[in-house]
Amino acid sequence: MLPLILASSSPYRRALLERLHLPFACQAPEIDENPLPGESAERLVCRLAEQKSRALASRHHQHLIIGSDQVAALDGQILGKPHTFERAREQLRAASGASVTFYTGLCLHNSQSGHTQTACIPFTVHFRTLDDACIERYLRLEQPYDCAGSFKSEGLGISLFRSTAGEDATSLIGLPLIRLVDMLLAEGVQIP
Repeated sequence: MLPLILASSSPYRRALLERLHLPFACQAPEIDENPLPGESAERLVCRLAEQKSRALASRHHQHLIIGSDQVAALDGQILGKPHTFERAREQLRAASGASVTFYTGLCLHNSQSGHTQTACIPFTVHFRTLDDACIERYLRLEQPYDCAGSFKSEGLGISLFRSTAGEDATSLIGLPLIRLVDMLLAEGVQIP
């Protein structure tokens, strides 16, 4: 098996990949993550996932490189990471009683053969109606300011949901393991 690299510094993605019990290294790619004019959420995450994996390929010539990127969209508008309490509060106010779709782009690039597999996995969260007191309590407890959509589904954020819909719940955390396993199997990686 070729060595595996996760093109990310995300502790969430690292923890997800560890579930597969495969040896891997992590390295952050240096790319511009700004959307292109008129770019859809789906196109953005696929482009960035592929750019992340290819950014490391020039230094790692015989590796399987995993790139992933995620954005949330509400009514067609992309929600970024809030970074501040105020922006997180606004995002959760907008999501209250609504549905937010998370698009996770995934790319597995074989830097030896040049073969690249790319996919976009959507996952929708239907939010409960949230009042300001609930939103503020949640934000003060979990401080999800580095998370698209302003919540952590693997933590207390699950209490904000009415329901979810999608083919792979791990895509909500940022690395769709079901699709990644398909890609790795196609490259001859034995799992488990």
